[in-house]
Amino acid sequence: MEQLYRQMRPFMLVTDIAFMSYWAFSVLVVAGLLDVPGEYLFNDYYNEYVFAWNWSFFPLDVLFALSGFWSLRLHRAGNPNWLGVAIVSLVLTFCAGFMAVSYWAVRLEFDLAWWIPNLLLVIWPLYFFPKVLVVMREK
Repeated sequence: MEQLYRQMRPFMLVTDIAFMSYWAFSVLVVAGLLDVPGEYLFNDYYNEYVFAWNWSFFPLDVLFALSGFWSLRLHRAGNPNWLGVAIVSLVLTFCAGFMAVSYWAVRLEFDLAWWIPNLLLVIWPLYFFPKVLVVMREK
């Protein structure tokens, strides 16, 4: 169990911190407190439908980040329930990445700046999910 935690922890921390930062950054952009050149935003960022699509991810992203932080906190406190919370975080992380990749695929837009981070959200949870299930079954 400890080896799994040590392997998974950096992925969760980096992802969760990155997404909370992304949404803080997005709030600043929407509030007009941060001016970002258009080439750094995804295609059609200010189109009302694309804008709504992007913000539809907010609850999902915040939930996966908070559950990831919570899982790590539970582990640090010695609470074995961290594994169950980790599964929730892994599933939500995968879903967020898969939904975004699906969107870009449907639009036939292949910008690596958006594909790579979202593919990572799909891949790393898929790697750890079965490992968490095995550890839970062994308990």
